[in-house]
Amino acid sequence: MRRLLAFLLLSVALPATAQLRVVSLAPSLTEIMLDLGAGDLLVGVLDGGDRPAALAGLPSVGRYGQLQPESLLALKPDLVLLWPDSVGSAGREQLKKFPVPQLVVEPRSLEQLANAFAEIGERVGRAEQGRQMAARFESGLAALRQHHHRDVPLKVFYQVWDKPLYTLGGKQIVSDALKVCGAENVFADLSLPAPQVGIEAVMQRDPAVILVSEPSQAYAWKAWPQLTAVKRGQVWPVPDRGLERPSFQMLAATGKLCRLLDAAR
Repeated sequence: MRRLLAFLLLSVALPATAQLRVVSLAPSLTEIMLDLGAGDLLVGVLDGGDRPAALAGLPSVGRYGQLQPESLLALKPDLVLLWPDSVGSAGREQLKKFPVPQLVVEPRSLEQLANAFAEIGERVGRAEQGRQMAARFESGLAALRQHHHRDVPLKVFYQVWDKPLYTLGGKQIVSDALKVCGAENVFADLSLPAPQVGIEAVMQRDPAVILVSEPSQAYAWKAWPQLTAVKRGQVWPVPDRGLERPSFQMLAATGKLCRLLDAAR
């Protein structure tokens, strides 16, 4: 009886197993954590756009491109999930000095994104969920690729901003989504993530379709009727801005993109 009492007292005194404390430094990584069923591990997020309702009360460690290192360290995370572009070069230099394990996630293709689900799942104790997510994503991706393959790719200009004119380079994951849809980014040869280009360069490459990030950006292209996309009335808003937020939902966003581009053939 005395031994049993001592065991019970010892059990009460021992702390519960500590839960992993994770900070996400990109909205897309935050979505992946939620998809993995690991939202309860998040103790802080980097904001960018609307938050999921489930995380409304979670502490912020800054906004896109504006990391607040003191806020991050105050949360005492065990793991930081980092998408490098989300914090900028200054933020990345600060993070290098932190004594906190970091997992850098920067997929350049949809296949790499699927691998990221499995990798993140492994690191946060959701390995099986991560593998299942990756398998579902790869299966859906293969179906899209097979259905929308074209021997001659459709030439597309993807406009990120208008003044000045910015597009996406070939190493951006959206360029890979265009490939899945049987299209190609006309500026895929540029290595910068978001290069600035001129109207003259767009005219030289003469895309069949122009995709704009905001509907209000479409009207200005009427000034260039010699462009094939303008001539054919194929200057369209991106069907789903989820294309620019690489998480599981990007599969559905890519499907919408493929269906839109099918209308241009």
